[in-house]
Formats: sequence, structure tokens, C-alpha cells
Amino acid sequence: MKENVRISVYRKMHEVLVQFFKMERGHIACTDIDGLMPTLNINHNHLDWRLIVDSSKLSLEAVLFHSGNTLPSIPVGHSVHNKESHGNMKILMEAISYDKFKWQICGDLKVIDLLLALQQGFTKYCCFICEWDRRARSLYYSRKDWPAGKSLEPGIMNVENKSLVEPSKILLPSIQLGLMKNFVKAMNQEEAAFIYLREKFPRLSGAKLKEGIFIGPQI
Repeated sequence: MKENVRISVYRKMHEVLVQFFKMERGHIACTDIDGLMPTLNINHNHLDWRLIVDSSKLSLEAVLFHSGNTLPSIPVGHSVHNKESHGNMKILMEAISYDKFKWQICGDLKVIDLLLALQQGFTKYCCFICEWDRRARSLYYSRKDWPAGKSLEPGIMNVENKSLVEPSKILLPSIQLGLMKNFVKAMNQEEAAFIYLREKFPRLSGAKLKEGIFIGPQI
């Protein structure tokens, strides 16, 4: 008795899109965003898209996300052999012509530091918004006002190289940065705002609420 054998043919839908991607010094990147979007039947307005950049010790990835979440995400850059560094970030941003579109950018702290050319490691000044002293642990939850960052000039305030993006284009991810936790811990527990949180999350234990421990949906 012969078994039924199904033969499938590899899909070739990607061939239409290959022309918009090129290998740029170890990075696979979309070098023609203006050509890619119409092919996907998308009217590209750079104000409606956010560039999400992620990295690890061995790879880099860049994806465009629609701000209204009504359109699918579009991978525009990827590398599996280049580690996270300012130089590789520069190659990626140049390949996708970031200076032309200037999307708003979202990423974790390490990605943001690389894009803004801040020195890596446990540096004294690691924030691009203000001159927060990372080593002043005794002031973490007591001092609320820090001098605003004046510039990103190389050689000053732990800045190593020329910034790849404008600081105003950075979107801070509250979940990844733990901003929700720090915000709640800094609140006065006797004021109306903290009392509101107690009423909003009645099943959350007092200890977790006090420490600002929330899960994704609660955030």
C-alpha cells in the first residue's frame, strides 16, 4: 500500500521585498523605506511610526511599529554577528536612512546609551535627561530635583562619541526602566494619590503596593 505524499512548493512572496534590503557591513537592512511601504500597501508617514531597537551581545534588531497599533510591525534591520556597540548602531542607523525619517525611538537603557554615545558600565552620569548622580544612592528617593542635561558633547558627562539621534526623539519604556516602581516608592503614602492606588488594586498586598511591584496589565 502506497502512502500519500504531499509535495509543497516554497513560497516566493519574499522575492518582491528582497529588492528593498541589502547587506550593509554585516547588517541586513532596508535601504529603501519609501519603496517598501507602497509595496506593502502602506502610506508611510514617519510621524505615525516608532523605531524599536533591540540588542544583545551578538545581535542587533530594528523594527518599525505603528503608533496606532492598527498596522503590522515591519522589520527593517537585523544582524546576528555584530555585538552591541556604538559603531554597529551607527552602521544600522545609516543603512536604514534614519537621518531622513527621524522616527521616534524606543529601546532599553543600554540601547539608548549606545544611540546617544554615552559611556557604558556603571558610570556616574548615565542619564541623558538630567545630571542625575548614579552613585549617590542615599539620594535616590529623597532628592527630586536634578540639574537638566545641558548637552551631549563628547568628553563631558560620560559622553564618548557623537550622538546618533536627537534626545527629543527618545521614548522611555516605563516597564523596562522600572519607572512605575520608582514612582510609587517615592509617593507619600498618606496622600490621596497613594490611597487611590490602594482602592484601585484591592487584591494587591500592602507590601507589594508599598514597593511598587506591579505586573504588565496593572502598569
